[in-house]
Amino acid sequence: MTDHRKPRAPRSTRRKAVLISAWVLTVAVLLGGATFGYVYFKLNGNLSSVDVDAKLGTNRPDDADNGSMDILVLGSDSRSGDNRKLGGGNQESGARSDTAMVVHLYEDRKKASIVSIPRDTMVSRPACKQENGTTAPAAQRVMFNSAYTTGGPACSIKTVEQMSGMRIDHFVEVDFSGFKDLIDQLGGVEVTTKKAIHDKDSHLDLKAGTHRLNGEQSLGLVRTRHGVGDGSDLGRIQLQHTFIKALLDQVKSVGVLSNPTKLYRLADTATSSITTDNDLASVSDLTDLAKSVKGISSKDMQMVTLPVTYDTSDGNRVIPLESQANQVWAALKADQPIPKSALKGSAGDKTKDARDAAEAPSDQPR
Repeated sequence: MTDHRKPRAPRSTRRKAVLISAWVLTVAVLLGGATFGYVYFKLNGNLSSVDVDAKLGTNRPDDADNGSMDILVLGSDSRSGDNRKLGGGNQESGARSDTAMVVHLYEDRKKASIVSIPRDTMVSRPACKQENGTTAPAAQRVMFNSAYTTGGPACSIKTVEQMSGMRIDHFVEVDFSGFKDLIDQLGGVEVTTKKAIHDKDSHLDLKAGTHRLNGEQSLGLVRTRHGVGDGSDLGRIQLQHTFIKALLDQVKSVGVLSNPTKLYRLADTATSSITTDNDLASVSDLTDLAKSVKGISSKDMQMVTLPVTYDTSDGNRVIPLESQANQVWAALKADQPIPKSALKGSAGDKTKDARDAAEAPSDQPR
């Protein structure tokens, strides 16, 4: 059967994601019961997709063929449209990959590992096709987030595949304002801050204690760089991991699947805010994903930062620790948990101030 849906290029108003690995799993859960009649077609029409296959070509890593699935979830720092109103970040028209996470779903679909790639990581970027049809030559020592600017999600995928030797099965991108709306519709997310967090850039002002964060506060928490740790992207990633756990626990606790009206509103918001590759761009595809991951809870998710060290030539940049990073990718290719030894000595594992700044309910002592 021919698919007559026209893939829509991602618009700048749909290109900011924060906490996207949580979102892709959340969307899958929310869609679990929405597969009938008008609801199906309405939600299906909300989805945007990008055809990345032509830009990726055939020179790619082999599929592991062990039943696992790897999804690259991306966000960009565009602030146009509704996203611009929310403030912070880059106010320029160009977009960069502000957040990148590789979500590895294990063969049994009972657990997942998430590897965050700091946007300031210095990498070798492969040649990438650009939107104007030309090819950008390969480049050495460029920031990871510049791959998105160069060639969109396909270039980000190619860069991750070159770094990891892993084949990426799908990508998902979620927008900034949609994330805010989802949190508000969920009734907020509960997080405990062990220390006061103040960051005027992300509009965040929290005292130490337990808070139920609304959408805008949640965005402030996961975007703050100067409020915790050493002010780098590494500290922000630690907060993102904490919030992902809290968000997933919140989705499971509010009983949305037993409330059709609430389920529809949440699913409508979620599907209006994501862009995927063509092979994942339908409610039926996302429903299949829902059925396979609905048993995964925050306790079943291993969340790490790609092992890196500060760049001696520029303290604002990081470079991968090759040996440890290879252990991470090798474990995922073999569908195995990431060994703790892979994280030893990583700057991302040393951001204790950020780890101690907040915790999800599931992390709190009983």
